[in-house]
Amino acid sequence: MTIRKIALCILCLTISFLSCNKDDNNTITVEIRDRAEQQITDNDSIIGYLETHYYNSSDFGMSNTSPSLNDIIISELLEGETIPDGHTLLINAVETKTVVYAETDYEYYILKLNQGGGDSPSFADRVRVNYEGRLLDETIFDSTSNPVTFDLISLVPGWSKAIPNFSTAESFNDAGDGTIDFYNYGLGVMFLPSGLGYFSSATANINSYSPLIFKIELLQMSQNDDDGDGIPSFMEDLNGDGEFTVNFNDLNDTTDDDTDGDGTPNYADTDDDGDGVLTANEIIVTTYNKATKEEVESLPLAENEILIKIKKELDGTFTGTVITLTDTDGDGTPDYLDKA
Repeated sequence: MTIRKIALCILCLTISFLSCNKDDNNTITVEIRDRAEQQITDNDSIIGYLETHYYNSSDFGMSNTSPSLNDIIISELLEGETIPDGHTLLINAVETKTVVYAETDYEYYILKLNQGGGDSPSFADRVRVNYEGRLLDETIFDSTSNPVTFDLISLVPGWSKAIPNFSTAESFNDAGDGTIDFYNYGLGVMFLPSGLGYFSSATANINSYSPLIFKIELLQMSQNDDDGDGIPSFMEDLNGDGEFTVNFNDLNDTTDDDTDGDGTPNYADTDDDGDGVLTANEIIVTTYNKATKEEVESLPLAENEILIKIKKELDGTFTGTVITLTDTDGDGTPDYLDKA
């Protein structure tokens, strides 16, 4: 059995524990359904919602240069009604996305109202967002009044799949009164099946097997290096599946994200290849400061060099961080992944 995204598993187990409510010494037991079958049911429900709800499309575009989460109004199309002018049926506006998670093919949907002018996070990064979560019956189960910061891998899996489709704010301004104004940030709505949400787990406001709707503003991001070894976490997804996986039935499995087979995926392992030399000592990290972001982005890089992040400094210049993946024995495997 392949165990996916260890951090998420821990979260789900915690939620499952908390949602086992006792009433007169009777424990509520939730049947674990087949993921593929549940996805068919959830997708039918989401499609039904998209075909019977519309949004205020004319309020977005060139005329609204700074749309916000509160500008998004989704309304139900009642029987016999027609869609008002300036509105669009959701099914005609969303993008369909496909992804494999927990060995199941999933579809989810995105209504992209503004791409954003900044950087796009990876599935393993930290983001600063505003959001509102609803069920298909329009029940609001969670929302923010001020921006909050999350590690994407600590959330339900749909977030780490959907959020990277948006970009952060192009710029921001400190208003001086404790608030920050963001400009040209990612804005949209994601429609997630339960398999990319809480699935069989339940919370106080969400029943098991509930599809979820999230309105989101993506404001800022920062690149995570969970184990502080100098390699960004997203680069430690070796098989490129958007998860951190360990095959505990075969710790010598070379297709997962645990190079040395110690049961700890590389993103949380300070010695990725288990050779007794810390990963941080098997790479070279160099920073470059330039006047513009474009100059940093155009730095000439060797084949074994990777520009991993760009930071704007207080003086308006930009610092780029480059890692050199050394290969001392020339066998084609970087030193930090070379167990030999």
